[in-house]
Amino acid sequence: MTQVPELYDLARKENIAVLRYPMKANGSMSLMEPDGSCYIGMDDCVSDGGTQERMHLGHELGHCMTGSFYNIYATVDSRQRHENQADKWAIRRLIPVEELDDAIAQGYTELWELADYFGVTEPFMRKAVCLYVHGNLAAELYF
Repeated sequence: MTQVPELYDLARKENIAVLRYPMKANGSMSLMEPDGSCYIGMDDCVSDGGTQERMHLGHELGHCMTGSFYNIYATVDSRQRHENQADKWAIRRLIPVEELDDAIAQGYTELWELADYFGVTEPFMRKAVCLYVHGNLAAELYF
């Protein structure tokens, strides 16, 4: 399970600048320049060193690491495809399947328990379970 400092280390290693910028509406965003360089902007409200920072940074790194970006003119289905790519990367990094299996074997069987154990939100944990069990992120179909 990757912690916040390790996510920042990965960003540094990949030359992805993480910048503080006021973004009250969504907390974070990422962008890729035409030359391929990536930047992540994070609002101070998600820089708590805990769940919110971990999830925002993991998701935005997912965009950068997979090249899943879109512009304001992209269709809704195209946007969702890129958001799903970023979430899948973040899930695999923040909740590796082997560690999820171990946590369940240790008795963490409720979604809220697993979310607390992995330091993510319950909706994100639902997506993780869907990815590993069903191969997709359509949590609304299964929960």
